[in-house]
Amino acid sequence: MKAQALEVRLGERSYPIHIGRGIAGNPALYAPHVAGRRAAVVTSEAVAGLHAGMVEQAIAQSATGTMRIVLPDGEAHKDWKTLDRIYEALLKAHADRRTVLVAVGGGVVGDMAGFAAATYQRGVECLQVPTTLLAQVDSSVGGKTAINHPLGKNMIGAFHQPVAVIADTELLVTLPERELAAGLAEVLKYGAIADADFLAWIEQHAAQLRARDPAALAHAIRRSCEIKADIVAADEREAGVRALLNFGHTFGHAIETASGYGNWLHGEAVGAGMVMAGRFSARLGRIPAAAADRLAHAVERLGLPVAPPKIAVPTWLELMGRDKKNVDGRITLILLEELGRAVVARDAPVRELETFLASA
Repeated sequence: MKAQALEVRLGERSYPIHIGRGIAGNPALYAPHVAGRRAAVVTSEAVAGLHAGMVEQAIAQSATGTMRIVLPDGEAHKDWKTLDRIYEALLKAHADRRTVLVAVGGGVVGDMAGFAAATYQRGVECLQVPTTLLAQVDSSVGGKTAINHPLGKNMIGAFHQPVAVIADTELLVTLPERELAAGLAEVLKYGAIADADFLAWIEQHAAQLRARDPAALAHAIRRSCEIKADIVAADEREAGVRALLNFGHTFGHAIETASGYGNWLHGEAVGAGMVMAGRFSARLGRIPAAAADRLAHAVERLGLPVAPPKIAVPTWLELMGRDKKNVDGRITLILLEELGRAVVARDAPVRELETFLASA
């Protein structure tokens, strides 16, 4: 399949998102960014034996040299200790500011490589080759990079845009079912917050998406990236409209942290979080209960959990109170005005929220 290209329009920081089947091994997509330079491929233990070699061969056509940095798998290792592996490897290899970090992996690898690129020698370039659906439609695009802290997810990080994203749908063939479903949660999010027609399309093609139909996945990835690219271009540093991309995430991040990082996949927590955000929107009279039920059914059809684990109300409030969207100590939620349109709600009534969480 010929690569299709979208552009994230950020002036001098603009970059392409290449989408296609079998494109991760195409040297021409890497050459503009690595030619005459060294490249450090950052990957994970699981991905290293599957896809890293192919990417390294493509890069070697134009780079002056390559090195590989392998990280342990899983959200539980998205921390300072693992991040330091990247710094140590770069320092031992005498990597300079012209070195390009190439992230080959899922969201954890992409976030950590991006954060390392943002901070190593005060900033080097990073190219993203996402190998999971969640990373292809969400975490690889937009420049958010971070590591977790025991008290909160993604609390330590930086904005650092990649120079390019190469989203190869063929890499999804090796993705476990649970990881595929987790990625579909983020796809559904885009329809729920910004495009009612896309939401309906996802509902109609849920079976094809779960079966990894190439055409269905390509359309889902492209439309998701289009929506995210437009929002990021309008609000790069999340001062306003970009917060909408966190629909389901305030509840979801609390689920991940309370459960222990890695026990719930990010997309699973977002799926349940979207159901909660939809039901809370209905409780406040913003949308009909039938609309919240429809969203919950869509989440379920994609193979995702629709209910959170049991979490005490004080724990919910403590974790949600640390959310990065909050202002002046008030919990900020992304709620629905209708399916396909979300709003940033900074005035959610605390008593109503407490009652809602008690019955979650």
